[in-house]
Amino acid sequence: MATTKKKELLIGIAMLGTGLGYLLMTSQLPRHDGIDAAFVPSLLSSLLCLLGVLQLLSVRHCSQAVTEYHPDAEADTPQGGSDIKTVVKTLALIVGYIALLSPIGFPLMTAIYLYLQFIVLTPVDHRVNHLAYALIALVTSAITYLLFREAFDLMLPSGLLPF
Repeated sequence: MATTKKKELLIGIAMLGTGLGYLLMTSQLPRHDGIDAAFVPSLLSSLLCLLGVLQLLSVRHCSQAVTEYHPDAEADTPQGGSDIKTVVKTLALIVGYIALLSPIGFPLMTAIYLYLQFIVLTPVDHRVNHLAYALIALVTSAITYLLFREAFDLMLPSGLLPF
C-alpha cells in the first residue's frame, strides 16, 4: 500500500474514531423533548462518523483502481514551502483575531480578519482584488453580527462601535 493510501486510511480511521468518541460523549448529555443542548453535538458527531466512513470507502475504492505512474506529474506539483507559510500566516491571524476580539469588537475585527485572510489565501499568480475582498468582509461581518444579535439574541462584543 502506498504511503498516500496509508495516510488517507489513517485519516479515515481517525475521523471515524473521533466521531464515535464524540457521539459517545454526546449521549452522556441530559436530554429534553425537542431540540436541546445535545442536538447540535449529535448532528456534528453523526456527520463526522459519516465523513470517516466515506473517507474509508474512498480509500478502498481508490486502492482497487489501477493508476499509472507519470514522472512528469511530480514536477507539476508545488513545493510545500508556500503551504507552510500560508498555514503560519493563518495561525497568526487567528491568534491576533482572538487577542483583539474583545477590545476592538466582533464587527470590526471579523471584517479585518476576513480581509487579511482573503489576501493570505489568494494564489501568488492572481491579483489581489482589495475592493471585492473588503466588501465581502464587511458584508459578511455585518450580517453575522446582526444574525447573532437579532435572530439568536446572543450578544457579541461590539468593542469600539457604539451598538
